[in-house]
Amino acid sequence: MIRGLIAASIALALGSTQALVPQSQTQGATADKHLQLHNVRAENVAYQGRASVQLTDEGAPDLGDAGRLAVVPGTELQDGTIEVDLAGDTLPNASSEARGFVGIAFRVSNDSARFECFYLRPKNGRAEDQLRRNHSTQYISMPGYPWDKLRAEDPGKYESYVDLVPGQWTHVKIQVSGTSARLYVNGATEPTLIVNDLKQAPASGRIAYWIGPGTVAHFANLKIRHEKAVGDAAH
Repeated sequence: MIRGLIAASIALALGSTQALVPQSQTQGATADKHLQLHNVRAENVAYQGRASVQLTDEGAPDLGDAGRLAVVPGTELQDGTIEVDLAGDTLPNASSEARGFVGIAFRVSNDSARFECFYLRPKNGRAEDQLRRNHSTQYISMPGYPWDKLRAEDPGKYESYVDLVPGQWTHVKIQVSGTSARLYVNGATEPTLIVNDLKQAPASGRIAYWIGPGTVAHFANLKIRHEKAVGDAAH
């Protein structure tokens, strides 16, 4: 029953403004059988009262940032806005270093090897150690820019603090424009993290649910809004 409701919830709508034609997509928790999975297991589940996709880490421990993705079919974005509700927590057998890593990859290439990504570390949000709190959000870029490289070369530039609770629904909004992106969390009017030097060249790409090692995560209510010049608008 849940699978049927989820599959039926996918909708597409088009609108316009004076100078630009924004295209909006609203997707429920896309049925797991349609997702393009990379080192994760996907299931359709009801989680805390919402129909959702549950992703569970099935990657090798040394996989790093690059490989745990569930690419959402029919999504394409270069510049625009992504919104989603997500929740991340650690698996029972996860390493003590696991934080419930959960996020959204965007501008994902066709082979899924190239993408930009914002993610959260829910178990850092209310840690008693202030330095861990400061590492609650993270930007990464693949290939070539995992979290540890960015932290070593530019400490504090690509991560920030935000209040998070493991396993609880968190609303995330990402605004992307050219070589810049902004991350907003739980309806805040000001961004939690700003990146003005996205590492990959701007290009249209797909959206993917992203998780890190030792994580079980849930995703719901994916919304995508992108803008094209009037002459390029879909009809």
